[in-house]
Amino acid sequence: MQSKSIFLRGRDRAGSIREKSSWIVSAPSLLQAVAIMIALLLLLPSVYLVIRALGIGAEAFEILMQVRTAQILWNTVLLALIVTLLSLLISLPLAWLTTQTDLPFRRTWSVLSTLPLVFPSFVGSFALIAMMGPRGMLASWLEPFGVERIPSIYGLVGATWALTSFTYPYLLLSIRSGLRNLDPALQDAARNLGYGPWRTFFHITLPALRPGIIAGSLLVSLYALSDFGAVSMLHYNTFTRAIYIHSSNFDRSRASVLALVLALLALLLLFSAQRMQGRGRYYRSSAGAIRARKTIALQQWKWPALLFCATIVFIAFVLPASVVVYWLVRGLSIGESFMPVWVATGNSIQAAGLAAITCALLAMPIAYMIVRYPSRQSRFVENATYVGYGLPGIVIALSLVYFGAKYLGRNSFISLYQTLTMLICAYAVRFLPQAVGAMRTSLEQISPRLSDAAQSLGHGRFRTFFRVTLPLLRSGIWTGGALVFLTTIKELPATLILGPTGFPTLATQIWSATEEAFFARAAAPALVLLLVSGLSMTILLRQEEKSESNR
Repeated sequence: MQSKSIFLRGRDRAGSIREKSSWIVSAPSLLQAVAIMIALLLLLPSVYLVIRALGIGAEAFEILMQVRTAQILWNTVLLALIVTLLSLLISLPLAWLTTQTDLPFRRTWSVLSTLPLVFPSFVGSFALIAMMGPRGMLASWLEPFGVERIPSIYGLVGATWALTSFTYPYLLLSIRSGLRNLDPALQDAARNLGYGPWRTFFHITLPALRPGIIAGSLLVSLYALSDFGAVSMLHYNTFTRAIYIHSSNFDRSRASVLALVLALLALLLLFSAQRMQGRGRYYRSSAGAIRARKTIALQQWKWPALLFCATIVFIAFVLPASVVVYWLVRGLSIGESFMPVWVATGNSIQAAGLAAITCALLAMPIAYMIVRYPSRQSRFVENATYVGYGLPGIVIALSLVYFGAKYLGRNSFISLYQTLTMLICAYAVRFLPQAVGAMRTSLEQISPRLSDAAQSLGHGRFRTFFRVTLPLLRSGIWTGGALVFLTTIKELPATLILGPTGFPTLATQIWSATEEAFFARAAAPALVLLLVSGLSMTILLRQEEKSESNR
């Protein structure tokens, strides 16, 4: 019955779209104007980067041809490749064990394996440095035994360790979703044809997981490309770190060229992922009930599987959380003052909350136009929205710094430079697609016939939206807002560059304290940030459970 109901919903939706084809072109002009204006504002950082790079003429070509630029490019691509590959090697067996097998405490491992997602990369890097650094826990423990120096954690090894530990859940969640939606009849048919377990996995299961693997790998790769906290703290020279250093030294020409290269690299990755997805079908072509999945018995592999899950959870969650608590206790024992943490906490919640509200308001007209009025204009709006998501935070921040200093400075009619408003604008450009995606999913599950019925009873379009559509869209609004809040409160480069003077946040406090090796001082804001992130993630998971139960 599940497949049949899905088929009927799809047919109903298609029928509604055909019925609406007569007025798709006549979308409300106000809606079009608002959505297109938002899209143009979102394209502002990309356009300004191009203008800035073209404005310096031949100097841009000289910067691109330098050996230093090639080395930075190699470092960035190498880090993204290694992190993505290691994340896949971790996520694929974890997803299979927690969905397909009789692994003991399977649900517990499912939750614990995704908890590293609440760790921002700079908090994880702080924990890694505080444990493995020259003045860290391991060095102090080994000093009585005559060990004066330990292997350096800085560079490619440390950056790979930190980013892999806290980004693999993106890939894990994507693969696990694909495994849960996989029809067991495909695997049963393969086994009936004489395929063994391994041959079935590589020829049937793995190809069916291709969309999830590509989508999750894209998220991990983009995160590795755009990360600033881990590579800065662990002194690995990638584009983000180089851009920040050059912009801090007022070398804006080199910074803008490197920012443009990084933006093109991220967009190339997005385009490649879309091409790799292809147009294959990964769903049932006929109606029928989906049989219950048969659990695979691990037998003698049960203990190695438990050891694998425990090792990943210990390295990616238990160990860094323990390090943060250790330095917090040590700071309290030496009388470290944690009063500034509460000011930073309030600032962080204020900025993230305003960003979540702003993105929710801006996402509504965009999502509504994309779903209800498909046209060339809606495709332009959709593509413009997702361009910002492909731009790293430091690139967006740098472009807004140039734009704000030139057009919105102190001598301009509207002074927004170094204000909270400019910081919220950067958050919106960076994270608006998350709110759009959540609302789009909810809108696609709301039949347009409900709006038709309301309008046939004499309600106008605005009254229909607020009385009928908006209450049904509530779950998507909460999900999108919680997701924006979760990612915004962990954003470091945009906050570091665009934050108003005298506006400390948890992210900037952790970064500055770790840069000076004051681990005890960084522990309190790190722990508070983890608690706030965990709370927003809990709200997000509850909204997903509610949406699943209402289907």
